[in-house]
Amino acid sequence: MQKLGYDKPTFGTILALVLIFTAFSPVVTATEVVVNKSVPTSGYSKADIRAIFTMQKRRWSNNKQIKVYTLPDNNPLHKDFVKNNLNMLTYHVRKVWDRMTFSGTGTAPVELESEQDMIDKIATTPDSIGYINSRPDNENIRSFEHQ
Repeated sequence: MQKLGYDKPTFGTILALVLIFTAFSPVVTATEVVVNKSVPTSGYSKADIRAIFTMQKRRWSNNKQIKVYTLPDNNPLHKDFVKNNLNMLTYHVRKVWDRMTFSGTGTAPVELESEQDMIDKIATTPDSIGYINSRPDNENIRSFEHQ
């Protein structure tokens, strides 16, 4: 009489499951913080990036106002950026922006619809900062160097 039960999964079965999960999960690489070429190139830190995107730091070292661009909260690139560059969760960042907006102490960053919009805006807006999926391929944009 044969016993009813489950056979051990084979290597092929495990590999197939891994491939299926990989194919249907969103793939986002590390984000690249980018700025317009007009932004001063002085030594910025990771703390400066967090301060800029939480609207705590509002001026560059040359005293020009920083123009901040972001993507929608549900965008995978935005989620990756917030998690890995700001060490925060998207709803925490949104809470900071909403508090500033509603209290009148500041404004939230300008939200753009797509990464291409981000590239276009940063390329044409002096003193601006944002993030994209890879190193910039635009003469008016450069990676934001930080320590």
